Amino acid sequence: MLYCAFPECESQVVSQSIFLVCLISPQHPFTSHEFSSYVKKKKLLKNYWNTLNFIYVHTEAVQAALAKYKERKMPMPSKRRSVLVHSSVETYTPPDTSSASEDEGSLRRQGRISSTPFQSHSNVEPWLNRVIQGSSTSSSASSTSSHPGGKSAAASNTNHSAPPDVTTGLVEYLHHERPQVASVRGVPRGYSSSILETADGVPVNSRVSSKIQQLLNTLKRPKRPPLKEFFVDDFEELLEVQQPDPNQPKPEGNQVNVLKGEPLGVVTNWPPSLLAALQRWGTTQPKAPCLTALDTTGKAIYTLTYGKLWSRSLKLAYTLLNKLTTKNEPLLKPGDRVALVFPNSDPVMFMVAFYGCLLAELIPVPIEVPLTRKDAGSQQIGFLLGSCGVTLALTTDACQKGLPKAQTGEVVTFKGWPHLIWFVIDGKHLAKPAKDWHPQVRDASSEIAYIEYKTSKEGSTVGITVSHASMLAHCHALTQACGYSEAETLTNVLDFKREAGLWHGVLTSVMNRMHVISIPYALMKVNPLSWIQKVCSYKARVAVVKSRDMHWSLLAQRDQRDVSLSSLRMLIVADGANPWSISSCDAFLNVFQSRGLRPEVICPCASSSEALTVAIRRPSELGGPPPGKAVLSMNCLSFGVIRVDTEEKLSVLTVQDVGQIMPGANMCVVKVDGTPYLCKADEVGEICVNSGASGTAYFGLLGITKNVFEAIPVTAAGMPVSDQPFTRTGLLGFVGPDYLVFVVGKLDGLMTVSGRRHNADDVVATALAVEPMKFVYRGRIAVFSVPVLHDDRIVLVAEQRPDASEEDSFQWMSRVLQAIDSIHQVGVYCLALVPANTLPKAPLGGIHISETKQRFLEGALHPCNVLMCPHTCVTNLPKPRQKQPDVGPASMIVGNLIAGKRIAQASGRDVSQLEDNDQARKFLYLADVLQWRAQTTPDHPLFLLLNSKGTVASTASCIQLHRRAERVAVALMEKGRLNVGDHVALVYPPGVDLIATFYGCLYAGCVPITVRPPHPQNLATTLPTVKMIVEVSKSACILTTQAIMKLLRSKEAAAAVDIKTWPTILDTDDMPKKKLASVFRPTSPDMLAYLDFSVSTTGILAGVKMSHAATSALCRSIKLQCELYPSRQIAICLDPYCGLGFALWCLCSIYSGHQSILVPPLELESNVSLWLSAVSQYKVRVTFCSYSVMEMCTKGLGTQTDVLRGVNLSCVRTCMVVAEERPRITLTQSFSKLFKDLGLSARAVSTTFGCRVNVAICLQGTAGPDPTTVYVDMRALRHDRVRLVERGSPHSLPLMESGKILPGVKVIIAHTETKGPLGDSHLGEIWVSSPHNATGYYTVYGEEALHADHFTARLSFGDTQTMWARTGYLGFLRRTELTDASGERHDALYVVGSLDETLELRGMRYHPIDIETSVIRAHKSIAECAVFTWTNLLVVVVELEGSEQEALDLVALVTNVVLEEHYLIVGVVVIVDPGVIPINSRGEKQRMHLRDGFLADQLDPIYVAYNM
Repeated sequence: MLYCAFPECESQVVSQSIFLVCLISPQHPFTSHEFSSYVKKKKLLKNYWNTLNFIYVHTEAVQAALAKYKERKMPMPSKRRSVLVHSSVETYTPPDTSSASEDEGSLRRQGRISSTPFQSHSNVEPWLNRVIQGSSTSSSASSTSSHPGGKSAAASNTNHSAPPDVTTGLVEYLHHERPQVASVRGVPRGYSSSILETADGVPVNSRVSSKIQQLLNTLKRPKRPPLKEFFVDDFEELLEVQQPDPNQPKPEGNQVNVLKGEPLGVVTNWPPSLLAALQRWGTTQPKAPCLTALDTTGKAIYTLTYGKLWSRSLKLAYTLLNKLTTKNEPLLKPGDRVALVFPNSDPVMFMVAFYGCLLAELIPVPIEVPLTRKDAGSQQIGFLLGSCGVTLALTTDACQKGLPKAQTGEVVTFKGWPHLIWFVIDGKHLAKPAKDWHPQVRDASSEIAYIEYKTSKEGSTVGITVSHASMLAHCHALTQACGYSEAETLTNVLDFKREAGLWHGVLTSVMNRMHVISIPYALMKVNPLSWIQKVCSYKARVAVVKSRDMHWSLLAQRDQRDVSLSSLRMLIVADGANPWSISSCDAFLNVFQSRGLRPEVICPCASSSEALTVAIRRPSELGGPPPGKAVLSMNCLSFGVIRVDTEEKLSVLTVQDVGQIMPGANMCVVKVDGTPYLCKADEVGEICVNSGASGTAYFGLLGITKNVFEAIPVTAAGMPVSDQPFTRTGLLGFVGPDYLVFVVGKLDGLMTVSGRRHNADDVVATALAVEPMKFVYRGRIAVFSVPVLHDDRIVLVAEQRPDASEEDSFQWMSRVLQAIDSIHQVGVYCLALVPANTLPKAPLGGIHISETKQRFLEGALHPCNVLMCPHTCVTNLPKPRQKQPDVGPASMIVGNLIAGKRIAQASGRDVSQLEDNDQARKFLYLADVLQWRAQTTPDHPLFLLLNSKGTVASTASCIQLHRRAERVAVALMEKGRLNVGDHVALVYPPGVDLIATFYGCLYAGCVPITVRPPHPQNLATTLPTVKMIVEVSKSACILTTQAIMKLLRSKEAAAAVDIKTWPTILDTDDMPKKKLASVFRPTSPDMLAYLDFSVSTTGILAGVKMSHAATSALCRSIKLQCELYPSRQIAICLDPYCGLGFALWCLCSIYSGHQSILVPPLELESNVSLWLSAVSQYKVRVTFCSYSVMEMCTKGLGTQTDVLRGVNLSCVRTCMVVAEERPRITLTQSFSKLFKDLGLSARAVSTTFGCRVNVAICLQGTAGPDPTTVYVDMRALRHDRVRLVERGSPHSLPLMESGKILPGVKVIIAHTETKGPLGDSHLGEIWVSSPHNATGYYTVYGEEALHADHFTARLSFGDTQTMWARTGYLGFLRRTELTDASGERHDALYVVGSLDETLELRGMRYHPIDIETSVIRAHKSIAECAVFTWTNLLVVVVELEGSEQEALDLVALVTNVVLEEHYLIVGVVVIVDPGVIPINSRGEKQRMHLRDGFLADQLDPIYVAYNM
């Protein structure tokens, strides 16, 4: 039994004239009959139809929902305002000194950060101020151990409270386990303490900070309750799974049985087939009008009579069967499929082609005209034609001329299409049938009559076959349901090629000898009132329209006073099942009732391509029941349950009925998922139809045909309801009182989010109700869902009106989010606005949804505004990791022993046992070594410097270098008046002068510091770093060239730094040839030899002290590992200012006596092949380079290998990349692959590993096993664990061994917090012990004791005597199956990343490079990426290598990929130009430098998106 209800709120409901229908409500259970009498008593029907001031409830609900929200300020995205202003740059993180000049140090990146003046900042929330001053120098939620650093004034204040972590609800603690070294940033002159700044003294631009503050405020709002249960995503990170809400509404009604439609009436002279009807009318009523075609002005250009239609169809059928041949064989045989390609403006030719094919027993496949090769969905249509075996396309002369042509003059083959023969069916091309030829007009059979195409939700196109019998039965059912009679006039606004336009305007009309007035789409665009004018002028009895046509005519009706719609007895609304059709119907009636439109004329209908017409409202003269409306709770609908909305007046869906089911059909409602069980009376399900008048199959697709066309509904007990199969319609709905059918959505538009079902059309209706049509176009909104992180996420895309301003559009977007959130209780994941007319169109207007979705996922939508809301929508993230109470180091060792794991410890060869010990004692001081070489082998060449042309720019033999060093020493003592132990800054371009002055300092007993010179074109950003190093290192003198000396004292320099405070500057260009009285000899090997300054990637400037003993031990280890002798040559393409690059340039040749071919990386900018050509020319066996150099060669030479003619790299035994990071496997592999053809062995390329405390820990060298690669689970790494997996497994990350451990070096892996030793294959901090460890940091305030821990750490358990240096890098040791030279099993060291760089988010440790790698893969236009955190928000900076219109495409792609692969929500996405991300000379990203630039608003970004 059907139940229904009517709540006691008549006054309000009646005033809004809403007829409430529902199936169950405890207060008022009624039978269908009681319901009708109740309605009659209340005279509600009369009220309903007579009320003209109908207020559409949805708009009102939306406005009320928005009123609930306070005007909450959301941060508006920033678009580029290109302004370049300069100011003092002393205030932000220095670029790496190893690249004091950013342009010089960066090999491939041109763009730089420009700085802006500080602005005064006020009204910033106090806690944000505290946060910014208390945040650690590395990324705010950075690591537990912030490695060597510059301690700034603000950072010393460690007890500032950290910001609440709004993204997880966890309270984060900032660890200050390692105090930071003195600050290297000067406070700018005139600097006010009220300026908002970071811990580093970096000014935070108010524009950026206030937006981030707004974002944090928005995110503080309580989210939807987190979900309760979890499923294991095949590892320890548990994604939450939606559990059913115990309080969710459940259906309570009885099971609804199969509904039977009225029987098909018996008509005495009903023709046995549609062709028989055509033959009858064509021969007995040849003058009767069949179809009138209009032009774009609305003038009738041609009226096709039934006689003409019959004779032309005969001609066409004859021609197709008899006149088209290939190789004397007929081209076509009965049953072949033929494409019909006709424009919407030519219904006459289409009708002739359609009936001509039927007469020839061919199967017409009507499709759209493909205008370009890139039409939305055109490729899918091609696949359909291919699968149907179509070889012939029929078209008109005009249409054929308009199609794109190949050079041969033939129509091009469209992408994905089969090769077609195009045949024009205009009269002159048709042959007159032979007198003895008569077509066989058979009775309707189960043979296929025609194929109608349908595009699915995913964009695939299928062909639905309709048999002759179904076609006839459908015409019969429509004739009966609509009461069609002979010679009636019908106005058709729809596409006549498919669906209702075809069924009413081409098929049923011929059956009943009706006259169709066909209104082309082009005319509707010019004159939306045209259909109404034609109804009036032709006195049409029936019109077939969509709600869009009614809406358009409303907007245009003011100009027309004289139209009358009194002739209409039926206004069929083909999309009456859409939620927004009701407002169009009511508004249309409101306006046109005064012009003769009777309320009962409006007849919504529901149809689907598979089941054809499902239900239609009958005109009252045919005895249909009164129309109904239902105001349903949207929340209950999302659970598939029907409830009248009683309390919450906002969250409702108003639907109108679509009449009763078709005559001769049976209908039932079944559950959407799984077995088709019958639904209960108050449950929404899929409508299924069993009828002779429905489609029969998907052409050529047996599997899905069975699911859709042969469904067997079953009762709750599992019994089939009928022996006949039902067809699934794809419509979601229920049956109401009077057996009226209500449709609440379509399967194609269904989005299941967190277990609740939402309909795309409902969401569109809500968006439209927010200030309708003010900012976006009504018919140009697409809503679809995309799968992200195991759930569907809703995306809304709309076309923006050109006159809408940025602020207005953003305001509208914010309001739409709030409205959807309030009414549907679901978050929108992404809302994008695109420029007008850019969304892919469906053939007759409307949006091609699947193509739009495809473009969104591919990053080809090009929006002009985008708003992502992952914080609102994504509630199924893994639980934040709770740190376990610390397990003590002793327990760990015991655990490892029990598990059979050895302690992770490894060492290089033992240097005390080697044969060169005497020599090592003799070579303790490099100054002595140089003198000895100058005496014993004076003319032996040590250095060869190449210029960009590849020619030798300068050389130095032992004696030449010795003499130049002497002259420098004399100048230091006489001109500089320096004492032993004074510090000297060497500011030279890469070259022999740098090396000579270094030894000159040693000869004079001074301590040299190598500094990269400032860049003349970029003094503002490069000079402050030089100044900083000179000041921090307490240099008493600067040695440099004349040109650089002028630069340091120039006016331009004065604008950047205070030039009056430079120490003595000496130029070494013209030094007198004086002999040095005596070379200084250190009193002890532990005396300071030189200072090595560089900026870490976290932006901290630190200088380390290298003693003479450490310097000679370093040279000795490298000599042994690389087998370097005086007879050897090595090529070095590195910067000579710090780390291993400096050691290889300035130290190793002197110690080992080999010749170094020096290639300054800067020269590669003008000649990218310089390094490889030099390696080939000098037949070098060992060469060193940086990642920057390797990347330049890979990018620069990949496309122009002709530059490398004659280059042969087969001589190279080892090519080592000098790095202080995890090996970049992708780059080294592509380099090896690219130059394999030039003889480069795949085994040759390897990496080194060093850091501040020890510049050379690992180095592949010339002997020993090849570097090994392992694959680890990236999710385990986040939990500080190593889990080895197979290559290619999900979440796998390849790690390559960082070369072999150097002789004399010992490595152990220690726990980052307990400092206990760890087992084999466990992740921890790499500690190193070696004679060439640096002896400590050099700082301004002499705070070595604070940092002694880095150089003098001891294990907390086990071997507590050995002194270790902490590298600040995470890694693990793994014993391999390989054996090294000594026959022992080889221990491989794998570096995972710097502790300082890590981001701690949701209690897990992330390495920026992993997130960046994912982001770079997301879109082809992403050239580079860097990530950092700020107030616990993850900020992703992306360099766009492409047009700026692609910028906003990246926002969603970046957010998606980080969610999918790392389970993190991106807070801010910043799109910048190529070259903005600063990179140091080693090719490492300087993320903190970038962060400072972002906060100071200096990046000039193309777009900044703040994710909600």
